[in-house]
Amino acid sequence: MKPIKDLRLEYSKESLDVSDVVSNPIQQFERWMNEALDADLIEPYAMTLSTVGNDLKPSSRIVLLRGISQLGLTFFTNYESKKGQNLLENPQAALNFFWPELERQVRIEGTVQKTSLEESTAYFHSRPKGNRLGAWASDQSRPIESKEALQNKAQKVEVHYENEDSVPCPEHWGGYRLIPNYFEFWQGRPSRLHDRIFYEKDESGNWKIGRLQP
Repeated sequence: MKPIKDLRLEYSKESLDVSDVVSNPIQQFERWMNEALDADLIEPYAMTLSTVGNDLKPSSRIVLLRGISQLGLTFFTNYESKKGQNLLENPQAALNFFWPELERQVRIEGTVQKTSLEESTAYFHSRPKGNRLGAWASDQSRPIESKEALQNKAQKVEVHYENEDSVPCPEHWGGYRLIPNYFEFWQGRPSRLHDRIFYEKDESGNWKIGRLQP
């Protein structure tokens, strides 16, 4: 194994200044997301979700972004999972997107709210049947004796819904929307003098734009 401390990568593809970004961070994020999609990156909509519960221990995991609007950024999961419990105890969270091929990173912070039952149900029924069955089979984040035990649970669920055209959305499953109050757009630059442009929402709901030191 090569010494990790000696590994280096010089960033030089693009630059970023305040004059390069639009006044609305959601629109700026959509611009960058579209460029990531156009570059055919593998799951550019995958993001790190960080939460903190009552125990004050931070927890991070990868989830998939499933919606962008002026209201915020939406993802779906099991409400009874560890992240669901964290968000119940403390509805503050952070998202992180990293697109190394574009030498870009986006950090987003904000308050998380559940989506409506109608929105959660509509998205649930848009998923492949296997994914819908999995939402019933898995008590996410809870221990299980073995892989075989999980497979047995999944088979029982599949048999139960074998003759049904529509698998219902579980009450314990649905969406969350992160309502942002902070964005940071990071563009890698040579000599670690990276470009960092931030947006911060003030008490009036307006976005302040500025530059951070790398």
